[in-house]
Amino acid sequence: MSAKNLAITLLVCITWTFITAKLSVAQALPDPPRADQQPISLSSPRIAPLPESEWTDIHRELVERYSGDGRADNQLRTLLNVPAIVEGLMPFTVYLTEQSGLSPRDRQLLILRTAWLCGNQSLWATHAARAREGSLTSQEIRLVAQGSNAPGWNPAEQQLLQLADQLYLNSSVTDGTWKALSEHFDEHLMMDAVETVNHFTVLSMIYNSYGVQPDADTPDRLPTDVPYRIVVPEREPRLTTARLTPLDGPGIAVSRTFARHSALAQPRSRRANYINRVSPLTPHDREILILRIGWDCQAVYEWAKHVGTVGRARDHGVNPTAVAEGPNAPNASTLDAMLLRTVDELYRNTILSDETWTALTNHYDLVKAMSAVYTPSSYRATSMSLNTYGVQLEDGDEEFPDVPLR
Repeated sequence: MSAKNLAITLLVCITWTFITAKLSVAQALPDPPRADQQPISLSSPRIAPLPESEWTDIHRELVERYSGDGRADNQLRTLLNVPAIVEGLMPFTVYLTEQSGLSPRDRQLLILRTAWLCGNQSLWATHAARAREGSLTSQEIRLVAQGSNAPGWNPAEQQLLQLADQLYLNSSVTDGTWKALSEHFDEHLMMDAVETVNHFTVLSMIYNSYGVQPDADTPDRLPTDVPYRIVVPEREPRLTTARLTPLDGPGIAVSRTFARHSALAQPRSRRANYINRVSPLTPHDREILILRIGWDCQAVYEWAKHVGTVGRARDHGVNPTAVAEGPNAPNASTLDAMLLRTVDELYRNTILSDETWTALTNHYDLVKAMSAVYTPSSYRATSMSLNTYGVQLEDGDEEFPDVPLR
């Protein structure tokens, strides 16, 4: 090869290396959830429901507290593999399904629409049965799958269904939808509505990834003859003023925002308590998972607090810029790439692929693997709340790094 040809070859190789490196960074923000393809749930469990023969007094007490009739369904029996996860998820689940200010009909509209959006068979089966007991007719349950443009919904119900679609697809809510909802609901009811969608998105991602199956006595399944199509406005720029002003007093802005609805805030706090105080994940692994879902949802407040005073990511050996760059970040370790891929799949697909689930369970024991799914699922809901309520950065908070989104 001549010197000239060698130089050309080297130049091409260098250019291609540069381009591929730039492309890996340019895809730092993963593709959003699909608007035309429903997530597909598993047909068999990845984690077997805990058989009653293995229950301890702790398990029996949890079943008595959260099942009502002393019988545990597949959802609860799967979570019983880690009793602390039951304590993290079930208080808020009970509040949203039984105690919130929304009418039973409005609760079930939001829960069923979220189950449809996330492709979760178990939640759809459970709540279709509950809704049919008095909140919705069989025909209306089917209309939930058709969405806000289906005939028969009143204006408030149309807005609730649109709220669910926007939160799922955009991790935020437009000014128009927020204002339209405020014509029908007060502040507490609007927070109840937002948190119902957000929490049942959490449950959908967890149940999808654990492979929770519908119970035999709940025969309803997601309609297969209704086209999956989500139509929402483009995501609007992040809010520069809060929709909900934090209460005065000590603490960070997010806590003071939720303090506006104390009946909701207390059970909700149990979900994050598991992650930050109970979970066996290392702080390094935990903060990668939290930062990445904040990045994927473009929740700058969540990012700022976990880079900064709440998570102190750098103190735990986390490079925030590498987290933003994603699984293909230069010099990302095998573990970090696996964690980042876990978050991106949950965000985009509401379920982990077999490949990523196998990688998690090869690296972690069962409790840690379940926690690695729980953590970004929960903080996805937090991101959606922060974006929707317009929680603003505080003095000293760190913005997103200067990394191209696409």
